[in-house]
Amino acid sequence: MSLEALIMTDLKSAMKAKDRVALEALRAIKTAILNEKTSAGAGEMSEADEMKLLTKLRKQRVESATIFREQNRADLAEPEEAQLAIIERYLPEMLSEAEIEAKVEEIIAAVGATSMADMGKVMGKASGAMAGKADGKVISGFVRKHLA
Repeated sequence: MSLEALIMTDLKSAMKAKDRVALEALRAIKTAILNEKTSAGAGEMSEADEMKLLTKLRKQRVESATIFREQNRADLAEPEEAQLAIIERYLPEMLSEAEIEAKVEEIIAAVGATSMADMGKVMGKASGAMAGKADGKVISGFVRKHLA
């Protein structure tokens, strides 16, 4: 079942249950999918495109909640965190930092990278291999650490 079909099914269930938080999160996902499909005649989305889209939505919620918490606005942070939990249902489980570092080391060895000049090659492979499972900033940090 495609992500879009799964979202539509869950959206109907959330409507029946009158779950406002789930409705907001699912509508945000549905809107993002529709925008992506209609932009520049994109057509069908691959599973990798769906994961990128969900990762982007997840990142937006995390950043918003963090900002709201820093400003002592729990009333605004809590809905963002609730939506984040719903979005994360559709993402694969996130890798731990140890798993990310091990994967980065494997990729560096496979590519034969030896210096920061090879960072682009390593990041391209690492981002593809861990799409939706790890944050790009964390991956980048480990790549820099091992290539420095």
